[in-house]
Amino acid sequence: MKQSIGAKTLAFPTPTWVVGTYDMNGKPNAMTVAWAGICCSNPPCISVSLRKATYSYAGIMENKAFTVNIPSEDYVKEADYLGIASGRDEDKFEAACLTPVRSELVPAPYVEEFPFVLECKLLHTLEIGLHTLFVGEILDIKAEESVLDENKNPDIEKIRPVIYSSGNRSYYGVGCNLGKAFSIGKNDK
Repeated sequence: MKQSIGAKTLAFPTPTWVVGTYDMNGKPNAMTVAWAGICCSNPPCISVSLRKATYSYAGIMENKAFTVNIPSEDYVKEADYLGIASGRDEDKFEAACLTPVRSELVPAPYVEEFPFVLECKLLHTLEIGLHTLFVGEILDIKAEESVLDENKNPDIEKIRPVIYSSGNRSYYGVGCNLGKAFSIGKNDK
């Protein structure tokens, strides 16, 4: 029997994504977010939700662009740090020993050390209570060759993205492959 636990911000899985922006002075900044996901296939778009109080909020509003950087498990400590510290107070790239790279497509930096990056131009904003939902059109994806399969598609087991659990406030890795999508369910008819 299911038990009611109330209205909470619980959904599984929740990504651990790092949003890259420039501040008003052109300084690179990065912030870890969990309220995010794909929101449209044509045009390809993602959404991220930030509070107005964050330093990255102003950077997105100013530049009308952002990057989404997906860290591997090797960089879970750095990703956590980027969600704790504020770019108002310090250079988070320098403090985390990460390298900002200027995107050629959008006025936003990406993290060199992270294996998978989405470069996005801002399409829409929607204020929802405490957060603002930013919808970005994906203009390009950059992936390390080492995380691509033989068909040049990203391989989740090679990327090893970090997943966040808001219920117990912990990070996890990706589990095992359960089967081919749009295929394994065909035998259940």
